[in-house]
Amino acid sequence: MIEDDPVTIEERIYASITAALLQGRLRPGAQLVERDLAAAFGCTRGALRKVLARLGFEGKLVLEANRGAFVPSPSEEDIRQVYRARQIVEAGIVAALCGSLSAAHKRRLRAHVRGEEKASRAGAVEESVRLAGQFHVLLTELAGGTELLGLVGQLVAKTELYKALFDPSKGSTCSADEHMQIIEALDAGDLHAALAAMREHLSELEERVVEQVRKSAAGEDLVAVFGA
Repeated sequence: MIEDDPVTIEERIYASITAALLQGRLRPGAQLVERDLAAAFGCTRGALRKVLARLGFEGKLVLEANRGAFVPSPSEEDIRQVYRARQIVEAGIVAALCGSLSAAHKRRLRAHVRGEEKASRAGAVEESVRLAGQFHVLLTELAGGTELLGLVGQLVAKTELYKALFDPSKGSTCSADEHMQIIEALDAGDLHAALAAMREHLSELEERVVEQVRKSAAGEDLVAVFGA
């Protein structure tokens, strides 16, 4: 039984469900039954509903009136459209950055990749997923894409969730090596190589997810997933 103030309880539930999603412990399409979740977390349904509403707003869950909360279950076309949008937007970001990285930019990018490598070696899946996605957001920031930050952040969040849901065994492998290749091409001012590295990087992630998009989405035991 969780004994704490309501805000802390809600944050713990939020963190636990988010971790379960990013670690691939919940299947696409699985229903998160309020009664089972309340039993798993030892909390009231009121606190739980606030968390589910927040996750729904962020796109991490799908909320259906009179039915409840579900893990997203995107179609192959849904997934391809999001990756297609990333390809288009991030090609522009690469073009804006190519050959114009300052010394400070290069230090930030390389330090970020070292953080990715450290998380990967430690087997910290959730942190690896977060850092892998944040690399692309950082590129947007360095390109001066203030107006694009929200869009890129949303697209990255969707693809990172898709990757975790459908490819949990490789959920952390938005490869740090591939990110470093992008940095090196940008630093060298080789636009062709930089665009190719980004395109191949995103395409590989897309195909890996699409290969497994038809996995079964039924039968989650929420008490077993979240524990007592």
